[in-house]
Amino acid sequence: MATQPKVESQEAANSIPVQKTEEDHVATGPSAVSLRETLENQYHKIKEHAETYPYVWASYIVVYGGFGLWTAYRWRKLRKTEDRVRALQAKLRQLVEAEESATSTKVVEKGSASSEKLSK
Repeated sequence: MATQPKVESQEAANSIPVQKTEEDHVATGPSAVSLRETLENQYHKIKEHAETYPYVWASYIVVYGGFGLWTAYRWRKLRKTEDRVRALQAKLRQLVEAEESATSTKVVEKGSASSEKLSK
């Protein structure tokens, strides 16, 4: 243990200080390099695991693929139902408008007929 500080002091004496410019710092940002290395390491681990245990990954595909298909089916069914409801609402709106216009013309006719009776 007594020899370790001597080794560290020798390495510190032998190292040459390197001046970093602003360009070097931007080009090799610690977060970008470490993120890329982390992603590559994670990719290699996953790839190795998939090659070692293909049945596990096949079960993942079956289970999550099934969930995906079920979700897509329900989403599509929901969209079709919404479209049908919107079409029915539009028809109902047209019927209500037609009924309102018919009742308003009857009111106008009744109003004119009653005014004719009063004038006689």
